[in-house]
Amino acid sequence: MYKKAIIVLITLVSLFNLPVRAQGNKAPGFKTYKVGIFAALYLDSVFTGNSYRYTKIFPRFTLQGLDFVQGAQVALDSLPITNGNINAIIYDSKSATENIDSLIVNKKLDSLDLIIGSVKDEEYLKLANFALQKNIPFISATYPNDAGVTNNPFLVIVNSTLRAHCEAIYGYLLQNHGTDKIFLCRRAGNQEDKVARYFKAINEPDNKPLLNIQMINFNDSNYYILKNKLDSNSKNILIGGSLDEEFAFNLAKEAKSLKKTYPVTLIGMPNWDAFKSFTKKNSLADFPVVYTSPFYNSKSDNYSKMLQDVYLKKYKGVPSDYAYKGFETVFLFSQLLTNHPDDFMSHLNDSTARLFCNYNFKPVINKNTSKPDYFENKHLYFLKAENGKVSKAW
Repeated sequence: MYKKAIIVLITLVSLFNLPVRAQGNKAPGFKTYKVGIFAALYLDSVFTGNSYRYTKIFPRFTLQGLDFVQGAQVALDSLPITNGNINAIIYDSKSATENIDSLIVNKKLDSLDLIIGSVKDEEYLKLANFALQKNIPFISATYPNDAGVTNNPFLVIVNSTLRAHCEAIYGYLLQNHGTDKIFLCRRAGNQEDKVARYFKAINEPDNKPLLNIQMINFNDSNYYILKNKLDSNSKNILIGGSLDEEFAFNLAKEAKSLKKTYPVTLIGMPNWDAFKSFTKKNSLADFPVVYTSPFYNSKSDNYSKMLQDVYLKKYKGVPSDYAYKGFETVFLFSQLLTNHPDDFMSHLNDSTARLFCNYNFKPVINKNTSKPDYFENKHLYFLKAENGKVSKAW
């Protein structure tokens, strides 16, 4: 991993002395579309000039951005574009000399036709505001948050927000478990309060609950109270309403211990996919933990295999999830740009450009203005982690 990462960094720092440009199709007479790809590479932090600052360690904070960019570069090399040329420029969103503010002030982004970003927080907001000002579509590829953005019909959120996940879970329960026992399991905390508010708002559109969702409050030592709430003669659906790993594992462990007597299904939050407690082979043996995710890739299709082959040949390793996201986002939206340059936002759900995942982008309407705050992917997969493997739950 260390050797691979050093090769990637040295390659990138040489590229960043000049903007990176990649052509999708060089046919003469075709219009050229400019795509800006932003990711947190931290090149100023790991290099002094062309000298690498680290010797025996590798800064993990660069890995996600690097993998996203590498996946994007592979996509640009393989794009089957027939309606135009793609001129892609990769920007280090953490650059000290060419940060987003500087790029905007110096009008270096004005000519972009599309912005794709694996960014968050302040950089996310700056790009979203700039996109709105210049009417340039901004594809937020990895950040699962709207950051308070409103009235921005040029923002596209691929990695669905927490509210969207709660909506998907609720929709599934309404269709399949309306008469079963449903419990919202939580602990004290701000994120937990937010999840509870989401479910309450979704379940009580007219101040009358559609589903009977009972809330169970846990602390660090009272998980035993779960047994007193369950019904052995009914299906029991537990919503893990917390983003905390320790809580999630303790709840799952308690639910597993009761499963022989009480039919129980545990559905957690989207960030549970990263919890090592659920991905270890011998952890919670034969007890599936379900969670929602906008991304599912069996990695057996031809494009996934191509990405794997490139990584193996160049870096002697395997691509991370961020590499797949970089590959898919650039591949998908660059094609949509060349196919629908004058009406891009109306063709976000064009299935002809589909690659790994199914997406369903819908406008999130502002109640005060009746205009879109942004477009968000509402297609979510229900996945299950069981015995160290992840698969579709249903």
